[in-house]
Amino acid sequence: MSDLPQISVLLPAFNAAATLPAALDSLLAQRTARSFEVVTVDDGSTDGTPRVAEAYAQRDARVRPFLLPHVGLVTALNAGLAQCRGSYIARMDADDVSHPDRLERQAAFLDAAPDIGLVSSLVVFGGDAKRQAGYAHHVAWQNTLVTPRDLSVWRFVDAPMAHPSVMFRRELPRRFGAYRNGAFPEDFELWLRWLERGVRMAKIPQPLLVWNDPPGRLSRNDARYAPEAFYRTKTEYLARWLTANNPHHPEILAWGSGRVSRQRWRFLTDCGIRISAYVDISPRRIGQRVQGVPVLAPADLPPPGSAFIVAGVARRDAHAYILCRLRERGYTLGADCLFMA
Repeated sequence: MSDLPQISVLLPAFNAAATLPAALDSLLAQRTARSFEVVTVDDGSTDGTPRVAEAYAQRDARVRPFLLPHVGLVTALNAGLAQCRGSYIARMDADDVSHPDRLERQAAFLDAAPDIGLVSSLVVFGGDAKRQAGYAHHVAWQNTLVTPRDLSVWRFVDAPMAHPSVMFRRELPRRFGAYRNGAFPEDFELWLRWLERGVRMAKIPQPLLVWNDPPGRLSRNDARYAPEAFYRTKTEYLARWLTANNPHHPEILAWGSGRVSRQRWRFLTDCGIRISAYVDISPRRIGQRVQGVPVLAPADLPPPGSAFIVAGVARRDAHAYILCRLRERGYTLGADCLFMA
């Protein structure tokens, strides 16, 4: 019988001495999962993070600390991946807390669904929902996406799952590549790349992680997480998706002709996609031409099958309206229309 763990939890940490104990306690208190290890990768911390990890390792051999010079998150993640021995790899951050049954439930899901390569879960927003409304709304949106189809068709809007909530099969990084360094968010790019390669993803429809929102979160302070980095990354993947799946390629109808939407369309047209018409609800734009392209009202949409529509309106509250109008006209999400934002 193998002594190797079934699950490896990949947990990078940088100056996390204040929060790492709660993260490790939540993992070591798993009620049902027993065969796991916690690969704790210290990314050159200057506080007491290495001492915290070493102290936990002395008390519980399932904690395996690895100390690195400060190399950055992506390099630390890949160094940790190389140390993971489990068949399944779960992610966790040093400031989050896992549900007591998280590891067992996600591993059981993958055991029972060999066609699924990655499973996430709903998450609880661990922050001030009023002061950090943007993240709170993002969590609420992510929590509406559960099925493989949900995660696939909505992936060009934003990252459809919380990075520290996932568990995936060990072979995925080997087959399709691990984390990449670049001018983009490393987790979102990974999901887009794996989905493009046919990896099916799903969520357990219960919250199994508290996703905390500290002021020092990288996505608040790192240029890789700036809006332009998101747009450029996802539009490159969307352009390839459209090339493979849009029967009217390279032409699309673009829903949204305002200034902010046009900035997003620029990334897509840079990839060779052509906009044959805009769709808008603004009376002052309908019937006009924007940059030489006509602007249609939703009532003027051609019948399904004669055009592919990409909705590029950023406001999430507008998505429900647009989706309703598209469905009224007979359009099917993922077949002849998609959203990006």
